[in-house]
Amino acid sequence: MKKYNMLTDSPGKSLFFFALPMILGNLFQQFYSTVDSIIVGQYVGEDALAAVGASYSLTTVFIMIAIGGGIGASVVISQYLGAGLNRQMKTSVYTALLSFLGVSIVLGVVGLVFSRNILTALNTPANILEDALLYLDIYFVGLPFLFMYNILSSVFNALGNSKTPLYLLIFSSLLNIVMDLAFVRGLGLGIAGAAVATVIAQGLSAVISFCLLLRSLKGYAETRTVSGAADFAEQKNMGEVVATQRKESPCMTDGKKERPVLFDTAMLGNMVKVAIPSMLQQSIVSIGMLLVQSVVNGFGSSVLAGYTAGTRIESICIVPMIASGNAVSTFTAQNLGAGKPERVKKGYLAAVKMVAAFAVIICVILTLFHGGIVGSFLEAGSEPAAFETGNAYLTFIAFFFVCIGLKAITDGVLRGSGDVVVFTLANLINLGIRVSVAFAFAPVWGVQAVWFAIPMGWTTNYLISFVRYLSGKWSRKKLIKTVEEE
Repeated sequence: MKKYNMLTDSPGKSLFFFALPMILGNLFQQFYSTVDSIIVGQYVGEDALAAVGASYSLTTVFIMIAIGGGIGASVVISQYLGAGLNRQMKTSVYTALLSFLGVSIVLGVVGLVFSRNILTALNTPANILEDALLYLDIYFVGLPFLFMYNILSSVFNALGNSKTPLYLLIFSSLLNIVMDLAFVRGLGLGIAGAAVATVIAQGLSAVISFCLLLRSLKGYAETRTVSGAADFAEQKNMGEVVATQRKESPCMTDGKKERPVLFDTAMLGNMVKVAIPSMLQQSIVSIGMLLVQSVVNGFGSSVLAGYTAGTRIESICIVPMIASGNAVSTFTAQNLGAGKPERVKKGYLAAVKMVAAFAVIICVILTLFHGGIVGSFLEAGSEPAAFETGNAYLTFIAFFFVCIGLKAITDGVLRGSGDVVVFTLANLINLGIRVSVAFAFAPVWGVQAVWFAIPMGWTTNYLISFVRYLSGKWSRKKLIKTVEEE
């Protein structure tokens, strides 16, 4: 497959072929939780599936924090790469890895200490509380590995290499499936086996990913450009993109090239500016699920099991939308770094067509096959309420995925440019709508109020971000300085 250049090739083609490995990779990542649910539901039972579901909302928040943090780092990395500032680009990579490793350790410890309190506060049904707690505690022990893998994937994407994360996800997903079956079905370890399998698979992938990243960074010459833009050429090693400067001025210290430093607080500050709203944007679905979990839990473990099946399927369906938004973010960052804002507008129009096509395909599949899909998560003897809840959820939400697609790519432009104020506000309003409608109307409409609120939040978020996009102010934002500007 030809490798498309984000700075020179057709915006539509370069976006699609960059996003495609990200979509496939994210789909494989969803297999971790989906396979856990299917195997636990089929071989342990309905209560075990509900216990995994009770933990899922919280665990997904932590993963989305990692993805959002990685996106914040990738915007800075991509802008340095687009400007041809390779030494600064390497420093930004090291800064991101060290910073988020520390964050992941802190979050893991906090999670272990307060896991029972969190599950209790979410009104987790008493009959599944201990199983949910066991799953959650094992997850928190392995959180640094799970967290860092997602950060490393974002760094690869920032460098224009979305294939390596895909290959590693395929490997870890297949490994996870094998270990799930061995631990849960073969050894009878139940929920604990599913959690351990996930931690081992992603932990191994994180170590391999880190080694490959160190190797790939050696291919970037530590030089600076005075033009503020870079020409790009293909590199043999894993299809990475390497900057080749028009005018190079090596930074010399006693006759040697200046090495990149391992940590820079100014770069971290720029990453944080984008990372915090990106974490919010990436986490918005998961945070919403977490905050309304107590509403669903109040309807009993059978409804929770059906809701869990529905949300797992939804999490797969939104993958192409979120991945497209992340691809637009990298596309925007690289082109603004190279001084090409008009290409960003062309890429955005191409992305609109892309997410619209994905939405149609998803709607058709869910409308025709929702019954069989939900049934794959539940054993034959499950309560009718579980099947009814899962089917009702999917038949409603199937028609609204275009809303999150438009939201994701519009947010991607604002995020990639570093224009985060309106973007953050839009996501907060999205979250507020989802939570307030669920809590206010669930006593009247029933559990359906939880998913009625979803498209309302997505659409409002999109409209606010789109107005900001039309203003064009994002095109004048920039997080880095070129040599001429310094």
